[in-house]
Amino acid sequence: MMYKDREEAGDELARVLQDYKNDESTLVLAIPRGGAVIASRISKALGIPWDFVVPKKIGAPHNPELAIGVVMQDGSVIVNENARFFLEVNESYLQQEKQRLYKEIQRRMQLYRKDRPYPELKDKRIILTDDGIATGFTVKGAIKFIRNKNPREIILAVPVAAPESLEELEPLVDRVVCPLRPRMFYAVGQFYEDFSQTTDEEVIRLFEKDSKGYDNLPSDK
Repeated sequence: MMYKDREEAGDELARVLQDYKNDESTLVLAIPRGGAVIASRISKALGIPWDFVVPKKIGAPHNPELAIGVVMQDGSVIVNENARFFLEVNESYLQQEKQRLYKEIQRRMQLYRKDRPYPELKDKRIILTDDGIATGFTVKGAIKFIRNKNPREIILAVPVAAPESLEELEPLVDRVVCPLRPRMFYAVGQFYEDFSQTTDEEVIRLFEKDSKGYDNLPSDK
């Protein structure tokens, strides 16, 4: 099974999530950039708003693709202590990366959301989405951030994921929706015919268009 593009993948998830259609207590949170396209399709199909959650992984020294931690938009950090120990990563490096990535998170939030107040997550059903999961480390950071806001329920909804990553994430959420869990998983883009990069401009356009009518939602004070 392959998806034509992110739009088709989002539509597939929306079909599975029909129980939450027009539910005022439900909010979709997207990990940008690819997750914004998925969230937009779910939002349109279900008649519920969407917004962003922005984790940034801390890459290992000399190998930025290897995640040794993740920083969230409130400045909290999760560190993979085993990887840190094995790679002998010192505290100074972690603090420098935390500060750098936190600034980048704030820049992206301002770029995508302008000055909109962040939505209230307490007692909400949160559908967390992205265009796929490989290692799952950034998703783990997003879940921690959301859980700290005391939602009623967290649903992780993604089109495709590495099975071993889902096994680690399932205990952290209330429900997982993932139509495609291939045994032979190398990369998320492997399961899309078109996996071209989503641009910041596309993310901004989608959010500005889709957020009309949802401007008076309760905000996180």
